[in-house]
Amino acid sequence: MATDTEQLKVRLKIRRQANKQADSYWESFELPFHEKMNVISALQETQRNPVNSDGRSVEPPIWEAACLEEVCGSCSMNINGCVRQACTALIEDIVEPSGGLYEVMLEPMKKFPVIRDLMVDRSKMFENLKMAKAWVPVDGSYDLGEGQPQDDHVRSFRYSLSRCMTCGCCLEACPQVNERSAFVGPATLAQALLFDLHPVGATLKGERLDYLTGEEGITGCGNAQNCVKVCPKGVPLTHAIAQLNRDTTVYRIKKWMGTVE
Repeated sequence: MATDTEQLKVRLKIRRQANKQADSYWESFELPFHEKMNVISALQETQRNPVNSDGRSVEPPIWEAACLEEVCGSCSMNINGCVRQACTALIEDIVEPSGGLYEVMLEPMKKFPVIRDLMVDRSKMFENLKMAKAWVPVDGSYDLGEGQPQDDHVRSFRYSLSRCMTCGCCLEACPQVNERSAFVGPATLAQALLFDLHPVGATLKGERLDYLTGEEGITGCGNAQNCVKVCPKGVPLTHAIAQLNRDTTVYRIKKWMGTVE
């Protein structure tokens, strides 16, 4: 095993696809390893010099990134078989070198349509948020005065839910999110609860619970709990789903009894 970083190399094996209709294929690129190099910086070096391992000049790989500090959620991809953010995936942390080479396999997320190479279309996540009415209804932009006081435990829980950056990792890891299921996934459920707990957002709680008791909602969850394991922001997704299970059950019973307020 090489110990001098100057002797180490990184081989990026990338699943590429020219467009939505094209077939995918694998292509490898080799580049020098630098200490604290992450997947995005490795891709940037490949973009500057797009010569593959066979020595051929090719089109540079395409991926999506913005903040580079795990805030925007746009650089989600499968890295060595695990979905995560590429900007915080340090090469030396995700794989051990073998024969002086770090082997890193990059694939686009499989639960979203591929636009090109590692870039996917996450539009369905935002459409799901619209269906769940995951917003606070505000009548105008004028000064509405001070907000309603809220229990600090609820405020703290809401803050943890608000850290979601719609990166798609939880959907990628969830076995219930697939082409045969209408399930909206854990991110939408958690955001619906976030606004249910908001003093003003609660005015739409009944409409959200109506939607979440349908086939797209809470009954689609199989309790695999993969979502909370891969969430890069530590959003308490399973806690949110458990609370929504209670909320939707109570709502349906009250609706059946005709006592929904």
